[in-house]
Formats: sequence, C-alpha cells, structure tokens
Amino acid sequence: MMMHTTLTVARKEFRDDFRNRWIIAIAILFALLSLSIAYFGGAGAGQLGFVSFTSTIASLTTLAAFIIPLIGLLIAYHTIVGERDGNTLLLILSLPLSRGQLLTGKFLGHCAALIVAILCGFGLAALIIQIMQPQTRTPQAWLQMLNFALSAALLGASFVALACTISAATEDKSRAAGLSLIAWFVSVVLFDLLLLAILVFSGGNDVEQAIYPYLLLFNPIDVFRLINLTALGQGAGNDLFLGMTDAHAYGHIRLYMIMLIWVLVPFYLSLHIFHRKEV
Repeated sequence: MMMHTTLTVARKEFRDDFRNRWIIAIAILFALLSLSIAYFGGAGAGQLGFVSFTSTIASLTTLAAFIIPLIGLLIAYHTIVGERDGNTLLLILSLPLSRGQLLTGKFLGHCAALIVAILCGFGLAALIIQIMQPQTRTPQAWLQMLNFALSAALLGASFVALACTISAATEDKSRAAGLSLIAWFVSVVLFDLLLLAILVFSGGNDVEQAIYPYLLLFNPIDVFRLINLTALGQGAGNDLFLGMTDAHAYGHIRLYMIMLIWVLVPFYLSLHIFHRKEV
C-alpha cells in the first residue's frame, strides 16, 4: 500500500513534468546539442562530420556536466516549497499520505522524467551517429554509450535530490530558485576553479598529487567525468584531465558507488529536513 501511494505521486509528477513541456524541450535540446558537437567537433582541425566516436563521447560528457545538473535543479527546486507557496501542502498531508511517501514520490517522478529526457535526447543523437558512422557499431561503442547514459542518469538524480533538499529547507520559491542557481554555479564552475587554484599554487608537489584525486570525489560532476573519461582512456581529447589523475587508479564500480552515494545522501537529508520542518 505504501509503495502504491508513492508510485501514484511519482506518476503524477512525471505527467506534470511532461505536461508543462519542460522535459520535451530538454530532450530536443539534448539531441540538437549532441548532434552539433558530434558533427562540428572536428571543425578546429578543419574537419566536418562525425569524426571520432570516443571524442564525441568525451565532448558529450563535458556538455552533460554543464546542462544536466542545471536541469535537475530547475525541475525539482519547487518540489516542497511550491506546494507550501500554493497553500496545498497541508491539504495534501491531510490525505492518507506520509511526508516520506510524498517526497519520495515527487523525487522518483522528477528523476524518471529527467532520465527519459536524457535517454531520448542523447539516445536519438547516438542512433543517428551509429547510422552515419558504421564503424561505431561495435560492442565497445555500445558499452561506452551505456556507461554514459547510466552515469548521466545518476548525475541527474543527484541534483534532483539536492533540489529536494533545498526545497524542503526554504520558505519560498524565489529563495529556492536562487539557492539552486548558486548550487549549480558552485558545483559546475567554482569547485573546479578552486581545484585549479590548488594545482597552480601548490606547484604539483607530492602532497597535492596524493590529495587531488580524492578531492574530485567531493563533486558528483567530477565523479561523472571520471566514470566516462577513464573508460575512454587517452587520446579522446581528455588527456589533460587524465594526466592530473593518472597516478591514481579509480575502480569503475567504486566510482558508481560514490555516484550512488551522491544520490542517496542528499535525498536522505531532504527527508530529514522535511520531517522536522513545520508545514
């Protein structure tokens, strides 16, 4: 019964996300940007067209690292605070529905909608690349695409969970939206700038080389990059990133476990805050 109630809420959120055209627009945006990167990725070297599949995946990883966190935050920042602003939260909780069921259902619905957008957008681009580039129809290429899709889904879920935490902790939608944008800026831009500053000022000493690979794990975006770029190896336009971490062996399963932690911990925190906060 509890699971049925949670899934009912998830289905409603899923339908609402598609009804407001957000997810459809996101899927189209993903597909267009992916195809543009794949086709024009070799323009700097004087080549147009689908040149290298591994380079395309590396470029898509960079694109996804910027876009997916932003979309995950924007579609879920109003999860709780939106109901509170609309004076509907108390009415919803008067139904035979617990706070945990409500938040879990909303989280699952937003995650499902974002994952569908990712799969449709990037999946369509991957299909077209496979049609236009017959040499990419290999098991290795399919595994790389599967790895990208799975890690992108977890990246999106981690930022949906973060948005739920922000939504549960704030009192109005405008503040939640502002905090979501700040969280995106810190995660996508500021965190890597701080790591770069550490590299510059430390001069690459032994302590920095020992610590730096572990600092990357404190940002789900960098974990996402590691999952994909370490799988591609050298020569895919990611030599600089791999060069800074080549002394450290990242286990693929370990990276996925860390990515899963980045989903579960913020979501658990959002549940904790929501349970303790007055309606």
